[in-house]
Amino acid sequence: MYNFDVVTPNTIAEAAAAMAGDEAQALGGGQTLIPTLKQRLASPNTLVSLSGVSEMQGITKSGDTLRIGGATTHHAVASDGSYPGLSGLAGQIGDPAVRNRGTIGGSLANNDPAACYPAAALASGATIITNTREIAADDYFQGMFETALEEGEIITAVSFPIPQAANYQKFVQPASRFALVGVFVAKYASGVRVAVTGASNDGVFRWTEAEEALSRDFSAAALEGLSVSEDDMISDLHGTARYRAHLIKVVTARAVTAAS
Repeated sequence: MYNFDVVTPNTIAEAAAAMAGDEAQALGGGQTLIPTLKQRLASPNTLVSLSGVSEMQGITKSGDTLRIGGATTHHAVASDGSYPGLSGLAGQIGDPAVRNRGTIGGSLANNDPAACYPAAALASGATIITNTREIAADDYFQGMFETALEEGEIITAVSFPIPQAANYQKFVQPASRFALVGVFVAKYASGVRVAVTGASNDGVFRWTEAEEALSRDFSAAALEGLSVSEDDMISDLHGTARYRAHLIKVVTARAVTAAS
């Protein structure tokens, strides 16, 4: 590690002011950032800890909408149950230590290509709420580790429309517990949304062909005849691009069956 300052604001306004400092970095649960610092892949002068900002914690349901504070832990989301598909996803993240420290805002801000929450946010048509604006999930994710967040912007909450049915399935890379391929399927009155994580060099993406087929017939059988191109799929020691493309269809079918 190296020397850096740590700021512990109590309000969103204080956090935003601290983030305006020179080379400041927001710190959620630290499950991604701390290892990054250890490997010298990032070297901010100041870490702005968001764990003490009570405005950014907690889960509230209003009608068919679930609002989750950006500093809310994976464990809290897994324990809530207001949106079963999302709670099921949160319960699969890492291990108990990770779930009790990691936060939804930190995960979405980092946008790791194999993280679980990006699939839930994109498939749910969620809204990412920051200290300055609201961003639709379709506009938020902009490639591997890339988001629409601007310098100093903080995710204060995430708003999820609760679907009629939803499920998340992932094929786990056993060493890291990240998704080799993960698929979140969400069925709404307006249609079905399918988001895939872990597979693409461009990060999380929507499988539109599956969405169209499942909107007509919400069953695993509707996926027969569909295939995913291996172009732009990740190929590494854990799985080839062709293998990941194949898994997307398999895992999507499992999610649809579990949600039906």
